[in-house]
Amino acid sequence: MSGRRGGRGGRGGRQSDYRGEQSSTPSPLQSGGRGRGRGGRSSTNQPYSSSSSTPSPAVYGAGSTSSSAIDPRTNLPSSSSVSSTTPSGAVYEVGSTSSSATAPKTNLPSSSLASSTTPSRAVYEVGSTSSSVTALSQDVERSLTLQTPASSESVPVPIPPESTENLPVRPPPASSKALRFPFRPGYGTRGMKCVVRANHFLVDVADKDLHHYDVSISPEVISKGVNRAIMKQLVSLYGESHLAKFKPVYDGKKSLFTAGPLPFESKDFAIKLVDKDDRTGSTRRDREVKVTIKFASKTDLYHLKQFLLGTQTDAPYDTIQALDVVLRETPSIKYTVVGRSFFSPDLGRRCELGDGIECWKGYYQSLRPTQMGLSLNLDVSATSFYEPIPVIEFVRKYLNIREQSRPLSDRDRIKIKKALRGLRVELTHSSGVRRNKISGITTVPTSQLTFVDDMGTTVSVVRYFQERYRIRLQYTHWPSVQSGSDSKPRYFPMEVCKIVEGQRYSKKLNERQVTAILRETCKRPNEREGSIVQMVQQNKYSKNEFAVEFGIQVLDKPTSIEARVLPAPMLKYHETGQETRVQPRVGQWNMMRMKMVNGAQVRFWACVNFSSQLQPDMAVQFCQELVGMCRSKGMDINQTPVLDMMRCRADQIERTLIDVHDQCSKKLSQVQGKLQLLIVILPDFTGTYGKIKRLCETELGIVSQCCQPKQARKLNKQYMENVSLKINVKAGGRNTVLHDAVDKRIPHVTDKPTIIFGADVTHPQSGEDTGASIAAVVASMDWPEVTKYRGLVCAQPHRQEIIQDLFKFVEDSKRGRVATGMIREQLIAFRRSTNRRPERIIFYRDGVSEGQFSQVLLHEMDAIRRACASLEDGYLPKVTFVVVQKRHHTRLFPADPNRTDRSGNILPGTVVDTKICHPTEFDFYLCSHAGIQGTSRPTHYHVLFDENNFTADELQRLTNDLCYTYARCTRSVSVVPPAYYAHLAAFRARYYVEDDASDSGSASVGGRNTRERVGEIRALPEIHGNVKEVMFYC
Repeated sequence: MSGRRGGRGGRGGRQSDYRGEQSSTPSPLQSGGRGRGRGGRSSTNQPYSSSSSTPSPAVYGAGSTSSSAIDPRTNLPSSSSVSSTTPSGAVYEVGSTSSSATAPKTNLPSSSLASSTTPSRAVYEVGSTSSSVTALSQDVERSLTLQTPASSESVPVPIPPESTENLPVRPPPASSKALRFPFRPGYGTRGMKCVVRANHFLVDVADKDLHHYDVSISPEVISKGVNRAIMKQLVSLYGESHLAKFKPVYDGKKSLFTAGPLPFESKDFAIKLVDKDDRTGSTRRDREVKVTIKFASKTDLYHLKQFLLGTQTDAPYDTIQALDVVLRETPSIKYTVVGRSFFSPDLGRRCELGDGIECWKGYYQSLRPTQMGLSLNLDVSATSFYEPIPVIEFVRKYLNIREQSRPLSDRDRIKIKKALRGLRVELTHSSGVRRNKISGITTVPTSQLTFVDDMGTTVSVVRYFQERYRIRLQYTHWPSVQSGSDSKPRYFPMEVCKIVEGQRYSKKLNERQVTAILRETCKRPNEREGSIVQMVQQNKYSKNEFAVEFGIQVLDKPTSIEARVLPAPMLKYHETGQETRVQPRVGQWNMMRMKMVNGAQVRFWACVNFSSQLQPDMAVQFCQELVGMCRSKGMDINQTPVLDMMRCRADQIERTLIDVHDQCSKKLSQVQGKLQLLIVILPDFTGTYGKIKRLCETELGIVSQCCQPKQARKLNKQYMENVSLKINVKAGGRNTVLHDAVDKRIPHVTDKPTIIFGADVTHPQSGEDTGASIAAVVASMDWPEVTKYRGLVCAQPHRQEIIQDLFKFVEDSKRGRVATGMIREQLIAFRRSTNRRPERIIFYRDGVSEGQFSQVLLHEMDAIRRACASLEDGYLPKVTFVVVQKRHHTRLFPADPNRTDRSGNILPGTVVDTKICHPTEFDFYLCSHAGIQGTSRPTHYHVLFDENNFTADELQRLTNDLCYTYARCTRSVSVVPPAYYAHLAAFRARYYVEDDASDSGSASVGGRNTRERVGEIRALPEIHGNVKEVMFYC
């Protein structure tokens, strides 16, 4: 279940929290602030300090008291861990210090201090160069990693029945050294019960004798398609004589599976394969490869059954992989494989997307372990392919060329080179089927292209084709395509090349193409469910020869699940409005009669118009009405701008913005003020948004609000209200807050200071093999409202998912080795904003696939621990770490057509934590938003670490309630806002380093050079201090 994507609030009057008005020296912690757990007080009043490199040491030992019970859900100590009796540093006593006992090696301190009364203690000093951080890192890793139990006995966990009310879940023991994620604490009971159907189909597996064999092919072949062709020929030749008449299945790489033992441990086979992609120009030739099949292991179906029953905790992924390969064997042969999906023109009508690209229909398929047993998750899918057309026609479409007699410019040639590189083309100038892979485009037109023949004579390409093939080339003013290597290039005119069918277009689609593919694939829930069921029935899994061979049966009916619809939270608005609170209905509400709960103050603002088609008087009217809307919604905004409306040239954006900033600074210097807001009416063409944001946020320090000229012309009140919501949070205000937050009635959030993090990593667009990934971490800066989120961003290595800069040490010329990092900075900012230190951390982590869970958790939890410990001796707040997954293929369909939203989707607040969820771990699907078009995609939340001991109801309620605090609209959103905001912040930061991008985020050619050499990371420009403290990314 791979996955994937906030805030309003506040009670008035904390605007200075976000404007950096505090002293550079943090105020001290509360006098006698409490440590973790029940016990003791601090012996010092020690502030957080980002600049101090030599605070008092934090004392962490490995001892334990008799009261340090181990939480069975995490295998970690509960919050009542031990305290230190040593006098050095600020020591927080947690629990009793009497009867100290030795803790197990793997049960090291987590959220609380476990210190020893012996002199041999681990001392971690902030900013020091000792190995203490390494020791803490090892402690965290050991506390997150399981130890093999002495007994292999297991306690079964019953599969949840149709009714899950008040049903306890008993955690089974571990059976391996794998990382243990928290067990499900029980099933949720809150909300109105309903029935939904999921695109999961129950799979039954007979007790077969599955065997796994390693396959090696020499010389090595990279292409899965070629590998499959080799194995197909091997089975055809030796199936009866050497493979005991078994029908093996093959994953296209290294693994072969059979439904019984082959009559050998290891055997070599010689296979002659016809080379269908001959690049030498000669006739077809055969090549011989050596295939070695060697026994690897016997697949353990019993282990799989025990895991599905909940009596084993480590998933037998090798067994699940084997069964998945069985069900994928036939479609892998018949269709084009893209990831876990299959595509073919036979699976649906093609549709043209423009620019030489077309859309193919297909389906996604994955075998998953769930509470109800093995489940086949199947969903309809679509993706883009190159049209199988002549290269000349593709160039015309891709560059939108109408006048074919003109030569290609250097810019066009580079675009075509990027689009065609790596494509396989069929040569049409000679008899027989010959295919080549394009490696580049010539720098000169075909008319100037020459080569040296076998006789050593220089021959022009145009003349060669005229004499050899009697072809008079028509497009000699265009370049030719090149194949082969740079040292031995081969040239082919574009007009004798045709694109081979079935090649996926992996580059980013433009807006028009995205619209076209959405138009083709956007289906109402009942249509989508019907298409999925029809696909399952057409595939006839249970009658498939390989499924029969391995004893697999697939039910052709979607799974019915008992779900619940969580109630919408009550939202609080300002007391001066006609209405002061509202309860959303079906995921949305109207704030026409309400005012923002905390309207920001904007004394100094200006407006710039870059649109040539929007008349000056219309632009002035738009700004006046927008400011009026802000005032009517509760903002304290000056009606008069600092400067009169300026109409400026769109080709002088940078100079204009600098001039406006300088003029405002000069005018406001007399009153010691600064420009707080710049309203920008964008040019009539795309490609300028990124430049404006980069300049305003990293160089000038101005909060900006960009508006589309076509929207400004309409003077639409709803548009202005939505823009006013964004302006308010950018200026430091809150739009709304949860009523329960103000009344301190949200479990594990409002009872003690809690900081909620959101984190995400965005990667370069598909097809880019260089360029940095960008990580973003946002954190709530108000408590108990948890609606204002401060954002930080950083660049890291290409496609690196683990966030590198959560915590680190840097060398300072004056202070030496200094602790820094995004987690540490956010904790300090929270302390300055609220005057309290966070005693609890809730961390929503977006964009992590299932295969990365362990790696991300170990690294990022370690960083969180070290960041906390670097701030103060003994400071280790409890952490709950939740992965947010949106990029998965589970869909939920309403069973009752009378209980849907307007789009026919399941109601917002629908939550599922049974049947299709993990057999033992703490996860759930939540559809927190109302559908607009198509089929709603629920978000999958998977808890990887939980020291706060959330119940299912508590975490599901918190997550759903937060989805109603998203700042940019009066609707609940599909992803919990901290994760959503982190995505927005990371996406915004990409504008700082990439080529100028359009307003939709699609990159344009030209602009600044942003490609880094492999291994080099270009640092992001620092966000200006005036901007960093507010939600600039909204």
